[in-house]
Amino acid sequence: MSWIPFKIGQPKKQIVPKTVEKDFEREYGKLQQLEDQTKKLQKDMKKSTDADVAMSKSAVKISSDLLSNPLCEQDPNFLAMVTALDTAMKRMDSFNQEKVNQIQKTVIEPLKKFSSVFPSLNMAVKRREQTLQDYKRLQSKVEKYEEKEKTGPILAKLHQAREELRPVKEDFEAKNKQLLEEMPKFYSSRINYFEPSFESLIRAQVVYYTEMHKIFRDLTEQIDEPGLTDEQREKENEAKLSELRALSIVADD
Repeated sequence: MSWIPFKIGQPKKQIVPKTVEKDFEREYGKLQQLEDQTKKLQKDMKKSTDADVAMSKSAVKISSDLLSNPLCEQDPNFLAMVTALDTAMKRMDSFNQEKVNQIQKTVIEPLKKFSSVFPSLNMAVKRREQTLQDYKRLQSKVEKYEEKEKTGPILAKLHQAREELRPVKEDFEAKNKQLLEEMPKFYSSRINYFEPSFESLIRAQVVYYTEMHKIFRDLTEQIDEPGLTDEQREKENEAKLSELRALSIVADD
């Protein structure tokens, strides 16, 4: 929000103490920052869950494609291995969807609801600023008549200007008081509001990765060849690849 005052109709009298205006700008600035951070967090959480879903679906598709691949047709052992992988990927996808649904319900939706409050807050601040400008304009008008010679017509206009000023001043002071009282309360409420959401986020992640540990432990037990290290498997693959390269049909000219 811009705090640049109008150049026309500015009263000589300081109608809002500088300390009060400074306090107001500070509290509103904190809420503006909170609004930006809440929107960013909501966007980042959505990106994260979308990425989780995409990763999980891709893993299921890979295992499904392997099952229909000619690689598995004539090798019962390899078929059993890929079948175990496909089962594990589908279990992973199921738990992942549960996690995403919980995050959507307990984190993303509360973030969205929290963000929906800010337009009303910003409108209240805008109304306060509009009332302040009316207050300044009418105060300037009163000051103008106060400086003139006190003739009958001038005194009548001064009285009328003061009558116009009084309800606007009271309206501004009420709006200003309410915002100065409620903005800090709203800002402080963020912790109690979001704490259950992020506790739920942590629990969802813990449950998911606990299940993933079980799934991949079971998968490892089904497909692992005892006594072979990763280095030995790599050497074995290289040896088999060398045999393939030695075939005349793939030999370089």
